[in-house]
Amino acid sequence: MPGTYLIAILLSLAGVVLLDLRFALAVRAHPCRTGAVTAIGAAFFLAWDLVGIASGVFVKGDSPLYLGIDLAPHLPLEELVFLIFLSYLAVVCWSAALRVFTRHDRPRRTVDGQAS
Repeated sequence: MPGTYLIAILLSLAGVVLLDLRFALAVRAHPCRTGAVTAIGAAFFLAWDLVGIASGVFVKGDSPLYLGIDLAPHLPLEELVFLIFLSYLAVVCWSAALRVFTRHDRPRRTVDGQAS
């Protein structure tokens, strides 16, 4: 069914957005920074893909799951959406890891307020 791959990416993106918003990991905490890092990451990977396509390393396979919209030869729309998803996922995972590791580095307080 055409578009299945794009729908899967968008559903995955929606799940990551919900987790991000629920735990205030990236967008709620730093919206401009999150957008900039996501855009820079996606642009880097897009440039990487374009170099791979130009050198003949990357080619678009034939799949009935693609929507059929090509942004350039061998560059389907799904690839750009995936690169945005990948970059955003990396930002959210990094933010979550920072939160976990900084939480464990803080000194714990006892009932009487003393650090342990």
